[in-house]
Amino acid sequence: MPKPRIIAGLDVGSSKIRTIIATVEDKGAIPNVIGVGIARSYGLRRGSVIDVEETINSIASSLEDAERMAGEPINHVFLGIGGTHLESFDSKGVIAVSHAGNEITEDDIDRVLEAAQAVSIPSNRRILRIIPKSFTVDEQTGIKYPVGMTGIRLEVEAHIVTGLVPNVKNIEKCVHQAGIDIDDIIPTCLATAEAVLSKRQKELGAAVIDVGSGSTSIAVFEEGTTLWTGSLGVGGENVTNDIAIGLRTSIDTAEKIKIEYGTCVPQDVSDRETIDLSLISKIDTLTVSKKHMSEIIQARYHEIFYLVKQALREIGRDGMLPAGVVLTGAAVKMPGAVDLAREVLGLPVQLGFPQNYEGVVDKIDDPAYSTAIGLALWGSRFEGRGYGFDFRRLNLGKPIASMKEWVKSLLP
Repeated sequence: MPKPRIIAGLDVGSSKIRTIIATVEDKGAIPNVIGVGIARSYGLRRGSVIDVEETINSIASSLEDAERMAGEPINHVFLGIGGTHLESFDSKGVIAVSHAGNEITEDDIDRVLEAAQAVSIPSNRRILRIIPKSFTVDEQTGIKYPVGMTGIRLEVEAHIVTGLVPNVKNIEKCVHQAGIDIDDIIPTCLATAEAVLSKRQKELGAAVIDVGSGSTSIAVFEEGTTLWTGSLGVGGENVTNDIAIGLRTSIDTAEKIKIEYGTCVPQDVSDRETIDLSLISKIDTLTVSKKHMSEIIQARYHEIFYLVKQALREIGRDGMLPAGVVLTGAAVKMPGAVDLAREVLGLPVQLGFPQNYEGVVDKIDDPAYSTAIGLALWGSRFEGRGYGFDFRRLNLGKPIASMKEWVKSLLP
């Protein structure tokens, strides 16, 4: 019996860096989580490196925790990258089918995806992921996977995600200097969706909203594939900053009282309820109103969800997603966040917990681990060896290969 393959997902966030180590019996099997590591993220802001040394130390600390728990060393990871520097757009590619008998082959899929990415992008941007949305064979549209079909003309509509070259290179450099190779780089919004959305939800139409510390990522799915991805420059740290300014406290104290006493529902808080900051901090000695704090929190969360609503309106999906919205990320654990999102977005909303994994379930049954679990799921479904994205050589064939595997995984 072959030895189980070890895969690792590394979620490099602005607040925390999370590592998941899992074993997989064979390709496509449910990963068995054997190691979990978490470290404070020093040296990053909104998904971008601002201090290389601090970032390397934080990554190394998270990796060491996971390795210690798993009892296995790891030397390669599936890396999740997010932040406001990611941008996406749609593109089309068209080719003539060249195979004898006009039967469409895997080579034709490669060629049409390469044609779709032959677009003009700024020199400081790099294609991270090309996602086939649908194929057209001659006049037949809406095809998911055309291999084996017969036709003369093959067309693809694809969604392309790009990242700023300096941002991507800096994170890649920090991971390498922490002693780890990279199997593949995946935008965090796509990795998160792998963990929290079912095939049925993707088919009906759903959105994943990942509220992180520095930014909020959005991925919209329809008819089984990615319709749109985007990012907003607001997140959990904005809530903390608002509390610090509104209550005149230090940032550390604001973070502590947000976690311990925070809520998005001020009407559930009595006017008389107060928080004695001297019990929490040696610096702050004030007594503040809990209701006032909850009003500050509600205002910022309302803004986040309103910006999401505007983004959905721009792509024509405001109130038009039958499977609704799945909220994930550490910040959505705030009491009342789901109800507020439901009210603002006018859609069914639920909290997104990672699915389709085994192992140390109690440690990671948490929306904050959705991206890390999604990266491990990505690695289990798409063989890591051979699908890595080597930015130094700009090998674009590898993400195309992994995307072909991804399309196959969506088929019934």
